[in-house]
Formats: sequence, structure tokens, C-alpha cells
Amino acid sequence: MRRWRESWASSEPTAERAAIARLAGELEQIGLPDEEIEIEREMLQALIDRDELSCATRAGGLPRVETGHRVVRGEPCHFSAPATLVQETAQPTGRLLLTSGRVIFVGGGASVAIPWHAVSAAAHADRHLVLVKSGGEVAYRFRCNSYTDALCAAFIGREILAARRSATPGL
Repeated sequence: MRRWRESWASSEPTAERAAIARLAGELEQIGLPDEEIEIEREMLQALIDRDELSCATRAGGLPRVETGHRVVRGEPCHFSAPATLVQETAQPTGRLLLTSGRVIFVGGGASVAIPWHAVSAAAHADRHLVLVKSGGEVAYRFRCNSYTDALCAAFIGREILAARRSATPGL
């Protein structure tokens, strides 16, 4: 299982259908009962979901998520999912929203709004969305409910950051 997870991690950043099929085959070859590879199946599904999001984004741009949440204030919202703000002592649970201008977390008595210009990278670590400031310091860590949410949020974050960089040469 350790080798499969290492293979998944090394394939994850650019995993497309061929890599996903290879990982699925490797997982089947392990031969463990479904209940013993439940997390790995979730990880594999996350790659499939992220690949579908990537294809849809290439074809028509980032998704538009309808939300009536007042914190969005008319900005295009590209992602919305339940999450936990990890670095807060109480680790409040709420909603993570990614708009074209900000990363927003609301819930559990906590509210955070981070403008994308303050973020240098978006990544995932297991089920976490990790936002990094310039200089490499982790700014925020949000625990998502699934690998799919974490991978898709990180993908959308990278797409927004890339669009901002190409719109503002020299960033």
C-alpha cells in the first residue's frame, strides 16, 4: 500500500486518464478487500474528478458555482465545500469558497478572507488545501471532507493564481 500511495503522490500533479488507469490496475493487483482499500479508492476517485475538472476547465473555463452567500458579494465563485480551518485552536467547521478574487472561509465563529495576491501557491496535502505565502510560509490550511474537494480546490487555486500571473507580468 505504501508503494501505491507513493505512486499516487508522484502521479497526482499531472495525472490524466492513462496514469489513473495504471493506478487503478495497480490497486486491483494488490488484491485486498474493498473495506481495506477504501481510502485508496477515494484517492483514485479524486484523481478522476480532478481530471474531469481539468478537461472541463480547458474547454470552458473555471466552473461557476451558484451561491447566495453574502460574503461572496457578486464575485464569480468557482468552488464551495465544507471544510475546517485547521490552524485555529477550536478548528471551526464551515464553508470554504474560492472566488476569482479571494479565498473565503466562514463558519464556527471564524471568518477569513485571503486575497489571491497574498498567496503564492495552492497545493493539497491529503485532504487539506494548503495556501502558501511568498517566501514559502504556509499561510492557511483547510481540511476538506474528501480528497476530491482538496484536489479540486488546489487545482482551482493554481488556475486562479496562473491567470493572475499571466494578467500581471512580473509576478
